This record gives sequence, C-alpha cells and structure tokens, in this order.
Amino acid sequence: MTADPLTAALDQLAGCHENISRLDTREAGHFASLSGQLTQLTGMVGELGRSLRDDTAALGRLAALDRQVAELAAQLAGPGGRDPGRYEPAAAPSWWRLSDTERQGPAAQLKAWVEQVYRPGYGHLAVTLGPCWQAHDLCLYGLDILAQLWSALYLQPARSTALLSAQAEYQARILPALAAQLMTETTGCGHDPARRQAHGYTRSMP
Repeated sequence: MTADPLTAALDQLAGCHENISRLDTREAGHFASLSGQLTQLTGMVGELGRSLRDDTAALGRLAALDRQVAELAAQLAGPGGRDPGRYEPAAAPSWWRLSDTERQGPAAQLKAWVEQVYRPGYGHLAVTLGPCWQAHDLCLYGLDILAQLWSALYLQPARSTALLSAQAEYQARILPALAAQLMTETTGCGHDPARRQAHGYTRSMP
C-alpha cells in the first residue's frame, strides 16, 4: 500500500518533467525565431538610418546649391532687384502681319547687326548668307533670334561661368544650326541680285 502512492507520485513527477521539457523546447524555438526576427528588424532599422542620413545630406547639398543660385541671381540683379546695365531682349517683330513698309524698320535693325557683327565676326558661317535674306521670312526669324541672343550673351556688364557656358553653346551649336538654315533658304531661291532694291527684295512667300 505504501509503495503504490510513491510510484504514483513518481509517475506524476516524471509526467511533469516531460511536460516541462516539452515547454522548454517549444519556448526555446519561439525564442530562436523571435531572435532571428529581431536581428532582421535591427538590420532594417540600420539600413533605414543610413538611407535617412544619405537623404538628409543630399537635401542639405541641394539647399546649399539653391542658396548659391539665389545669391548669384541677387548679385546679377543688383540692389534694386534688376541690373539696369543688363541687356533685355526686345519684343519679336510680328513678321507675318507686317506690311512691306512696316517691315523696313525692324529689317533695317537686323541689317545693321548683320553688317556690323554677323558678317565681320562669324567667317565661313556668315558668308553663306545670301544677299536676298531680307526677302525670306525664315531668315528674318532666324536672324532676329541670332541677333537678340547675341546681344543677351555679349552686351552684359559682367560674365559669369554660366554666361560663358551659354556663349559656348551659342558658338558651337545654335549659331551653326541657324546659319545652315539661312544658307539653305537663300541658296537657289531664284532671286536675281539685279532685282535688289533700296529696301530689299520682293518677299518670298511660304
């Protein structure tokens, strides 16, 4: 009689030990899983932190660049908000609706620029411009752009790095492209030099 209760107690203890072992194994698995997830989360937080620092640094550089641009613009504008010595492009002539008489004024201004700046200064590019250019609307549009852009680039009181870059773009790309258009328009167009009049040629209609 005394042995049975003891055996039962031992069996109960063995069962409890087995249950505790299973619980320990299960919790150890949970702990390992949670530890892995925590390690992944820690890595993700670290990556986000590095990305945030990189983005913050990039924003700081952009903000500094914006300040530099604003300071440069303020310097160019002068104390009154606009430098009175800076050249401002003139309004584009409405060639399509001007009569022959109304064209004489703006065409004469272009002629002066062609003779004083374009032909003397731009060599083989300018020599391809036909003498009948005033009779071609395409030439009037193109030369107006060239003249106004030249004035905006070269009639400034000071030259910055940005302006120097714009002058290089004008010289290397814009002017040669427009000069080629002017040459094509005034080559083989049928205008006889003998028909030249005091204020130009009979217009070539599109």
